[in-house]
Amino acid sequence: MKSKIKQKNYGLYNRSFEKDNCGFGLITQMDDIASYWVIDTSIKALERLTHRGAVSDDGKTCDGCGLLIKKPDSFFRQNASELNMELGDNYAFG
Repeated sequence: MKSKIKQKNYGLYNRSFEKDNCGFGLITQMDDIASYWVIDTSIKALERLTHRGAVSDDGKTCDGCGLLIKKPDSFFRQNASELNMELGDNYAFG
């Protein structure tokens, strides 16, 4: 039989704020070498989050789940140059 430790409210902690959740996934490439495996595995992980409401009832929007990747700056600058586009210090892509 498991014993439950009852946490008391203390300082900024209030046990009424405790909620169950499914957690999150974190996939990383620690050696800073670009890897298709990281992207592929991350997309598969995102696909598996739909069970927790990561996709809204419209089937299109979500709750902010996504991928954060390092921008391949030299790749984008090369492609922009080939298209006669000049990128500034700060730019975005989508």
